[in-house]
Amino acid sequence: MTKLKIGFILLSNSQAAIPSTRIVVLNMLPYLHAANFDTHIVFEPDTSTKTPDVSGLATRLKAEGFQIIFFQKVFGDSVLALAQAMRLLGIKTVFSICDFVNPAMCEATDLTIVVTDYLKSLYPPQLQHKVHVVHDGIEQPLLHKSECGTHTGSGLQPINAVLVTSTALQRLPLLASPPRWLRVTIVGNYSPDANKLRRMGENHWRLNRLSSWGEKARYFRFLTNPSIKCEAWGAESVYAAMQQADIGIIPIEVDPVRDPTGEWRLKSENRLTLKMAMGLPVIATPIPSYEPVIDQGVNGFLAQNNGQWLSYLSALRDPALRQSIGQRARQTALARYSMDLQASNLIALLRQLIRASADFDAADVQPEV
Repeated sequence: MTKLKIGFILLSNSQAAIPSTRIVVLNMLPYLHAANFDTHIVFEPDTSTKTPDVSGLATRLKAEGFQIIFFQKVFGDSVLALAQAMRLLGIKTVFSICDFVNPAMCEATDLTIVVTDYLKSLYPPQLQHKVHVVHDGIEQPLLHKSECGTHTGSGLQPINAVLVTSTALQRLPLLASPPRWLRVTIVGNYSPDANKLRRMGENHWRLNRLSSWGEKARYFRFLTNPSIKCEAWGAESVYAAMQQADIGIIPIEVDPVRDPTGEWRLKSENRLTLKMAMGLPVIATPIPSYEPVIDQGVNGFLAQNNGQWLSYLSALRDPALRQSIGQRARQTALARYSMDLQASNLIALLRQLIRASADFDAADVQPEV
């Protein structure tokens, strides 16, 4: 039986894959193999880049018999030219994007895959038929909190909150300083604790980049706050941090002065469902991708202002409430955002794309029995 040959052009190198490459492509490869796809990575950069030079690939891809080329979060003149060349050669193309809108790539490709309904809604009406949603799948569904603390939080035995981010935060958004009964671990783009000299150098560099004395003083207070700990993100350490936490928090500043582009609106639900799947009760700033997931007060909380943040944090000092909301959060995340379900959605879209091609027999896209 003929296999569907699909080639992937990656945002990052597969040997040092960033989360989006891992979630969107690498995690899906076993499912695609099982569904009778012949998968190949046809381009991967040495270091992550959204605008790679892929010139010269078109002839090779045609000669090697690819039916689909999948662009993972890459764009720019070279990528756009390749997508257009694929169309002329009769090769189907897919553009996958998770955190911004690119009508030019959507126009140039046959299918655009986004991670939220909100992102889909931002594309022009004439392109809506090309845009489909495949959510980020839960990567480690078997990992979850093995036990819930029974304490209510105090200075001596604080409740532990975890905040996972892709950046190196220089302040705790919205909350500034946690209440005395709360400790916050920020897992982000920091140097490992063991590399103290490098961590000190980064802190010194960030401090010197701040323009005003007020900003410098605020950053210094952040660094020296005993209730805030910054840890380096790692594929395993992030789960260890969540397992040790009592609650998850996602405070996002929506200040138009600090973020005039409104990029916060485009964030996926991944950071939310990651924590929910671990069985953590989560408090988050309401953004378009979070609002359909959270059933307020049932499987989590959305907090719009500082008063609501403090109110929901205080409510979660109750161990029974933490446990019940955490359990419902995990059920929600696993039911809606499992890798199995997202892979099934992706495979259906790819098969539909090939069925639309007049020169390929629809019978050949059925999985092996």
